[in-house]
Amino acid sequence: MTETRFLRRSVAMAGCVFSFAGVAAAADLAKPVTFAKDVAPILQEKCQNCHRAGQIAPMSLVTYEETRPWAKAIKERVVTRNMPPWHLDKTVGIQQFQNDFSLSDEQISVIARWVDAGAPLGDPKDVPPPKQWPNDDGWQLAKEFGREPDLVIKSDPYTMPAKGQDVWFKPLTPIPINEPRWVKAVEIRPATPQGRKITHHALAYLQQEEPGTNTGIVSQGLLMEWAVNKNYDIYRPNTGKLIVPGARIWWEMHYHAVGEEITDHVELAVYFYPKGEEPKYRTYLTAFAATPGNAGFGKLDIPPNSVAETEGYTVLRAPARLENFQPHMHLRGKAMLMEAILPDGTKRTLSYVDHFNFNWMTNYIYADDAAPVLPKGTMIHVVAWHDNTANNKNNPDPDQWVGWGDRTVDEMAHAWVNVTYLSDEDYADWVAKHASSGPRSSQ
Repeated sequence: MTETRFLRRSVAMAGCVFSFAGVAAAADLAKPVTFAKDVAPILQEKCQNCHRAGQIAPMSLVTYEETRPWAKAIKERVVTRNMPPWHLDKTVGIQQFQNDFSLSDEQISVIARWVDAGAPLGDPKDVPPPKQWPNDDGWQLAKEFGREPDLVIKSDPYTMPAKGQDVWFKPLTPIPINEPRWVKAVEIRPATPQGRKITHHALAYLQQEEPGTNTGIVSQGLLMEWAVNKNYDIYRPNTGKLIVPGARIWWEMHYHAVGEEITDHVELAVYFYPKGEEPKYRTYLTAFAATPGNAGFGKLDIPPNSVAETEGYTVLRAPARLENFQPHMHLRGKAMLMEAILPDGTKRTLSYVDHFNFNWMTNYIYADDAAPVLPKGTMIHVVAWHDNTANNKNNPDPDQWVGWGDRTVDEMAHAWVNVTYLSDEDYADWVAKHASSGPRSSQ
């Protein structure tokens, strides 16, 4: 298993894709491409969520006057598939996602041709009406469900000084419920725009003691994570997470100094299933390590001036559906592969992020009919590549040895995946229903 093999395959297949796109583009050369008619709709659909006033992008791409000075940079970023931040290899693995905001080959071709033609405006009458964006002060899930969350849990506040070392703040917050409740969706965020400046990530672990256990506090894993480009999770129909009375949120906020003193806290919005309604399946946010050893954590050894490859294996304890793929690495992160090794030895590539970018912790959520369903005993094989060379523009010092650690200048290597475990009977039913559609994850 080497990245070179995957890169060669990807480049070869991508070459075919772009050669076909080139033929199509040649046939369309006679058709003028303008901002008003062709580019503005693409920007509205795929870019302006971030590229507008008050958002995280460094420039607005709403009007022609705002966009034109950035034309050449836009072309470079979309042709190299760095923007929008969808860094998945489109030639291997699962390609159907609920949240796919990437550009199609045709959209990339349109933008490139527009720039090559001198970035003309065209007829101003062709510009679509400005897109009406919702108020960013509210919860995003409130727009999805048409109501405010059932519960908002707030961490203790923390004041980050203007200068200083990174801080990991880990308070406990009780969850105010007096009966078991099933969760259908969660959203997490720093409380203020200022807080976003100092928050590298925020984790909300669920701690609770459940009926039938005699081991005291039981951590049920990560309930939700906030990172750039990841804000909420909506669980599939008839799927959720269980919270019982006495539960607590164990927070982990990674704060870093930004030159000004800022006080902030983190908020977690919870949407419950109606009382008395219990989903059939329970899902767990799981870290599949790309390193060996006990859970894989702490086992990284990246020499100076090298590209290091590490891998880890996790065996599924029961039949399961994998809901998403979210690679997690730091500044030296280069690529990550997740594949399934079935009990009969068959291998299936699930997802491969070939140009990981630490600034975008993109969560790739599989479409309902594409999420892999795997038998008990399947090994989830995760491979990570770290680029500790001068070729990595994000690398603070290629002459340093790098190991596992919480700091941004240290490294990690795991994939966050929501795992929904199924009964043997439900898995057998799934296999029977999908047998006629050809080989899939169950085969």
